Amino acid sequence: MLRAGFIGFGRMGITHYSILNSHPSVDVIAVCDQSTTMLSILKKYVNVMTFTDYREMIEKSSLDFVIISTPPDSHAQIVQFALENNLHVFVEKPFTLSVAEGQNILSDFKFRSLIHQVGYVNRFNEVFIEVKKLVDEGVIGDVSNCYSEMYGATVVKDSKSGWRGHRKTGGGCLYDFASHCIDLAVYLLGQPEKVAGSVMQSIYSSGSEDLVSSTLIYENGCTVEIMTNWSDESFRKPTNILTVFGTKGKIVADKHAYKIFLKEADPEHKLDKGWNTAYLPDLAQSVRLYVRGNEFTRQLDYFVGRIRNETIGNIAGFDEAFKTDIVMEQIALDASYNHSFPDNDLRSRLFLRKSSEKPSAFGKK
Repeated sequence: MLRAGFIGFGRMGITHYSILNSHPSVDVIAVCDQSTTMLSILKKYVNVMTFTDYREMIEKSSLDFVIISTPPDSHAQIVQFALENNLHVFVEKPFTLSVAEGQNILSDFKFRSLIHQVGYVNRFNEVFIEVKKLVDEGVIGDVSNCYSEMYGATVVKDSKSGWRGHRKTGGGCLYDFASHCIDLAVYLLGQPEKVAGSVMQSIYSSGSEDLVSSTLIYENGCTVEIMTNWSDESFRKPTNILTVFGTKGKIVADKHAYKIFLKEADPEHKLDKGWNTAYLPDLAQSVRLYVRGNEFTRQLDYFVGRIRNETIGNIAGFDEAFKTDIVMEQIALDASYNHSFPDNDLRSRLFLRKSSEKPSAFGKK
């Protein structure tokens, strides 16, 4: 039985707990959070040790792995401490807030044999998995350009309190919505060479951006347009939309279905000339517990399976997430140079953040 510890017990921490607490090979031993109210509830109703300091939890709990669901500014420091204590690590996205932080972790980590994963959950969605398969097998030919979009009504007023409303603590549409769009581009096409035309706009927020757009440019000339808006009240839930154009056709997909248009029929893949549609029930593979979508259980079961040597590969490891970190930093700098976001602190935060600087006390995620 694997012994698990949770660091951060907000919305994502509770989601991950509900999935892993029912895993037949996992025993949740300890939870660390800043909320004394939450810890009091856990003490009363759940048989786990509770802590307010993750270092104390790791040193006293004899854990095999940790699930980190804290605000992004604390990720690097907690991940580093967990790795130094030989723990397998699952950390929510984004991996870190700067390329320098990510490089430090990867540099220290490359000689270790620990399992690592970042919560880019779209990589475990059946529709996006199928889209990648179709692209990799050349069904739509050579990819020329792509749109990776995400919209939702996450922020519809200025959130001055809490970490989400401030870029220094990892808030903002770039780290939240745009990271998913960039990760899908990296998942499908790899790391782009450069970015251009980046814009970061505030709609409601005074301390962070609510809209991000940018163009990712690949060495072969392919481009990916990133468009995200987390203040779009026309969407009931956060929604990813992916459109991929190729020399033989195109694919339009979200988490629930995809449509593929082909100039010629593809008998090998049982696809007709013109439009073909597949819905999630046609592609879904059952999971042992449904919470918010099959992909949430699948990503954690994959992580546990890798620790137990039951699954192979590294679908969403630190090295893959680091590519998205690099692109996010490029977009932030590009937007700053374009004066699309009047942030005098941005460049100094990206370039001058010291590795020894302690992030603020983490809250919930």
